[in-house]
Amino acid sequence: MDRTELVRTLRDEQVPDALYDIPGVQDIPVQPDAYYYLRPAPDGGWETGLRERSLDRDASRFATEDEACRDLLEKLRARPRPPEGGGESIDELLAQGEELRRWAREEVERALRERRSDDDER
Repeated sequence: MDRTELVRTLRDEQVPDALYDIPGVQDIPVQPDAYYYLRPAPDGGWETGLRERSLDRDASRFATEDEACRDLLEKLRARPRPPEGGGESIDELLAQGEELRRWAREEVERALRERRSDDDER
């Protein structure tokens, strides 16, 4: 497996491009706080790992591109997946937020009325 085949496989498996950086094949234009990488090692061979807040973590070194590609594929397949669902549109999510805020306001107002009522009885 080479880097091009790896990217094709990751896209077929719907792994978001923003999760990995493979220079020359899948470059991340704006790098997030954390992403996986596969790159040539400075002294030969290949490296994979997780780049998190400008530090390399979980780094592994390999003699061949094939080994490095298979390692990165395994790492990306093993990462936790987001929960199913989440098909709501932005408008639906905002409406839910508005509904929650309305409910919270009503609960606060109810609690204040009860407290005033209790204070009046004393």
